[in-house]
Amino acid sequence: MSQQETAWCPGCGNFSILNTFEEAVKKAGIDRRNLVLVSGIGQAAKFPHYTEANLFNGLHGRALPAATGIKIANHTLNVVITSGDGDMYGEGGNHLLHAMRRNIGVKAFVHNNQVYGLTKGQASPTSEWGFHTKLQPEGVINAPMNPLAMGIIHDISLVARAYVGDREHLREMMVEFLSHEGGFALLDILQPCVSFNKLNTYQWYSERVQPIGSDHDPCDRQAALELAGQWEDTIPTGIIYRSEREPFESLLPALKEAPDGLCEKS
Repeated sequence: MSQQETAWCPGCGNFSILNTFEEAVKKAGIDRRNLVLVSGIGQAAKFPHYTEANLFNGLHGRALPAATGIKIANHTLNVVITSGDGDMYGEGGNHLLHAMRRNIGVKAFVHNNQVYGLTKGQASPTSEWGFHTKLQPEGVINAPMNPLAMGIIHDISLVARAYVGDREHLREMMVEFLSHEGGFALLDILQPCVSFNKLNTYQWYSERVQPIGSDHDPCDRQAALELAGQWEDTIPTGIIYRSEREPFESLLPALKEAPDGLCEKS
């Protein structure tokens, strides 16, 4: 872990994500020399600076184009995007849509606190109906985005949700994703923002979050969509959808072989 001082608020869920990520990298046996963390702008996007890996900070909402270019240039790399709900689902929403269409082989760890933290508390694409902020004093009137349903509809390789309050389960999901070999993988990580989101608190989540039962078949697309749509009383966490669709880079003849001289294993 990097010794750089963090800029997060005390109690922020980003700390749990960072510490769990360190454990997951070790447990998954990931070679950090081949690990590339990509982010945009925001509190969550500072994540790559607080750990040891190759990193690339893009512009706000532009993590996915950079990650796509890195993966295509050297598809042997383990490319992980780590950014927030505003950066990925708001400014980066159009890029997310097309990354899903392509099924590009990168992993997206989205720190979803349902608010913009860096810019001091306006609603994000995943904010609840009626959520009050300084910019939305009468409450949010836009429908909250459902990124999990988007991933299922576009048949991406892996769709899952985790919660920072359940560190053991979060670590399990991270290990699964870091070890994943295939197309686009979306891990939506629910986390409270202790400074600007007084609705979706640790207590609020603890009363609703529930791991998916072993009877769920993640290859059942319709069942996965139904799970992705659950939110009010029960918020399911775990692997929601899994697809065998080929990743984008495996469909390009020029990329089927490893790039010459890059990241060769001894």
